[in-house]
Amino acid sequence: MDTEFHRIKRLPPYLFAEINAVKAKSRAAGEDIIDLGMGNPDFAPAPHIIEKLVEATRNPRAHRYSVSKGIPGLRRAHAAYYARRFGVEIDPEKETIVTLGSKEGLANLAQAITAPGDVVLVPNPSYPIHTFGFIIAGASIRHLPVGQGEDFLRLLDRAVRHSVPKPLALVLCYPANPTAEVVDLDFYREVVAFCRQQGIWIISDLAYAEIYFDEFKPPSILQVPGAMDIAVEFTSMSKTYSMAGWRVGFAAGNRVLIDALARVKSYLDYGAFTPVQVAATAALNGPQDCVDEVRAAYKGRRDTLVSSLHVAGWEIPSPRASMFAWAPVPPAFREMGSMEFSKLLLEEAKVAVSAGVGFGEYGEGYVRIGLVENEQRIRQAARNIKRFLQSRGINSAGAPVPPKRAAAS
Repeated sequence: MDTEFHRIKRLPPYLFAEINAVKAKSRAAGEDIIDLGMGNPDFAPAPHIIEKLVEATRNPRAHRYSVSKGIPGLRRAHAAYYARRFGVEIDPEKETIVTLGSKEGLANLAQAITAPGDVVLVPNPSYPIHTFGFIIAGASIRHLPVGQGEDFLRLLDRAVRHSVPKPLALVLCYPANPTAEVVDLDFYREVVAFCRQQGIWIISDLAYAEIYFDEFKPPSILQVPGAMDIAVEFTSMSKTYSMAGWRVGFAAGNRVLIDALARVKSYLDYGAFTPVQVAATAALNGPQDCVDEVRAAYKGRRDTLVSSLHVAGWEIPSPRASMFAWAPVPPAFREMGSMEFSKLLLEEAKVAVSAGVGFGEYGEGYVRIGLVENEQRIRQAARNIKRFLQSRGINSAGAPVPPKRAAAS
């Protein structure tokens, strides 16, 4: 019997499995591992959101099948969010749909619009679903190496000219996971103009829309005139409201793409549990102080991480948005690669991070560090890393420690 299933053969082994195995073994041995690897929010949703969930579950009718495309009240709340945050008018009936988190929405949209052999343009490094959602659907992926000092529009133009067949779609993600890179509205204007001319769909992932710092506010691609003709954008409740396990996300934008996603979803699910959707509605419509508080907490963590690692001898850029820092592997360890460095950091410093190569070949040389522990734990991680670096002969300036001279006799 053949057990080499076609789609499974196109999925490589999970690159973080080795790190996870070491982490589990260390914890089983009673070691204190500071886990900055997975982007898993450690905050709880605001009390009024949880209270609405509890209240909704007491309704006996709430435990029936829900609505695949999302309850009307939640779709209206999402449209209202776009109006007040971005100044974009969204038709809640035809231009938005509720998904089981943005990850499910991206994967099901890929199934809806992709034929075997279609070419999809995806940034590299990128969040894995951006690539593998389309690979599972049968697409061929052409990578755009971002974050390498390259001009994105030049890369995009070259990729289109040298792709056969012409690309079906372009995936964007800003603020970027894993690199934390951000773009402005002028960037989106250029990309929209190019893709409209070429007849290429745009799929934008805006999961970190509300996790931003230093007065920078991430724009939406749908703010660009004409973007609704070719673009759909995914957002999520996971990071904004610390509702990662609730699995509530959205797609908004082009009606053709929304309708295609809705048709596929109608065969696959009945939507999220109705009380969860009711609570999500309360989150979007209710007081937004909780969003401000989470944003401030992530900013504090970011500042603590950057400053404390500087003292430890590891210089990392300060991200302007997202819940991650994209950190270059220290020069002394660069030759071993990001995966081996991540394992070494876990084994010797008891700090878990994500190897950059796990997000694509152009992520090599970096690690992703999540702001998913409180400031005290982040300082502890930095102290552990400082001791680790010093044990390898690297001082707080990030340079090798010169050998001590023998005392004169």
